Amino acid sequence: MATRAARTRFACRECGYESPRWLGRCPSCQAWNSLEEFKPAVPALVSSSPRPQTLADVDRSPDARARTGLSELDRVLGGGIVPGSVVLMGGEPGIGKSTLLLQASHRFAEQHGPVLYVSAEESIEQVALRARRVGALSRALSVLAETDVDAVMTAACAHRPKLLVVDSVQTVAASDAEGPAGSLSQVRECAARLTRLAKAEGIPVLLVGHVNKQGLLAGPKVLEHSVDAVLYMEGERHTQFRTLRCAKNRFGSTDEIGIFEMAEEGLREVPNPSELFLEERAAGAAGTVIVATLEGTRPLLVEVQALVGPAPFGGTPRRQVSGVDYQRAAIILAVLERRCGLPLHSCDVFINVAGGVRLLEPAADLAVAVAVASAHWDRPVDPGTVVFGEVGLAGEVRATRRAERRAQEAAKLGFRRCVLPRANASPVVLRTGIECVGVATVAEALKAVDAAERR
Repeated sequence: MATRAARTRFACRECGYESPRWLGRCPSCQAWNSLEEFKPAVPALVSSSPRPQTLADVDRSPDARARTGLSELDRVLGGGIVPGSVVLMGGEPGIGKSTLLLQASHRFAEQHGPVLYVSAEESIEQVALRARRVGALSRALSVLAETDVDAVMTAACAHRPKLLVVDSVQTVAASDAEGPAGSLSQVRECAARLTRLAKAEGIPVLLVGHVNKQGLLAGPKVLEHSVDAVLYMEGERHTQFRTLRCAKNRFGSTDEIGIFEMAEEGLREVPNPSELFLEERAAGAAGTVIVATLEGTRPLLVEVQALVGPAPFGGTPRRQVSGVDYQRAAIILAVLERRCGLPLHSCDVFINVAGGVRLLEPAADLAVAVAVASAHWDRPVDPGTVVFGEVGLAGEVRATRRAERRAQEAAKLGFRRCVLPRANASPVVLRTGIECVGVATVAEALKAVDAAERR
């Protein structure tokens, strides 16, 4: 793959000052008409010209993935890092992106060989301080403090690492591209060059990306299009849990998530997040219910909480939601009022998912409805009951995918009863050893959980 020709630059013949465009007067030595045009050399990655192949002749063997040593990260990536792939990780400042990649670099180096960690934001001393804190002191892990993308590529070609980490793509710059580091043109050009390096040399590249105020990756959208995988690290800074999600993956599923816990020694993997999320649950309290959700192939049991109270002074009632989509919550409240007769129009309603988890799938609808009804009636739900199901506008409870996996996870953690859509209450689900109560409407679900509490 040939490297694109370098862009033209201008240099002063008197003092050597360089500029991306021609200037009549040199800003450095003030000499007139002293800037001359030249083309900077860009290191070529591959000199041979490519030859097309028929798809039938391409080797169809599975990608030889290299595991990072962090099982939660490998799960999100689809089993490990594919040689020559480019992975982009974004997240809020201070969420733990650099810490996670430093830990992954250390474990990767211990298993597979040399890793080059390029820090364009921090000095080598700052990276070393973090490395000592998290125990990432592998002899095969090298650190380079550099902001010039061409210097990074030259070092990578000379060092021949098994993995290249660039922290971050918004702080490296190309000397022959216009604009400061972090500008649209610089981010686009740097990402393109690092992608060419990965594809031509077979070196997997992990990029750290900044996010904007909306929580999306900063820079041009072509940045996400040019990479092979896009990961987002989520979580509140004041909570201990971090969730790693995949928004794009050319080599695997985008449904998997990784759960980490922030500790003194860095990010710690959570192999069984359901137990951790339910550790501090207030069993027997009104307005709390356990939902069996599914993230990719992993079932999770999470606590949904609700608080309902009269709106003060007869004003406009408040609707505050955390961890659940606000539009879905508004639909569920409307269904409870219209189909189940709960007078929520004059009440403040607060909905929260414990542990800072975000529930994205519709299967959490029924649990939200049950939690709100329990809080409104001030009657607790049986602590041994798990609820899941999608709620429709007619008040019906629709079937969900992989109900058996959800019921198995609930039975494994000691739950005795499962309220689920009637369409899922089949003999397959009944084999899990847990009592399954199939319901067709939200009203039936409310009667089922209320009857269980009164028994």
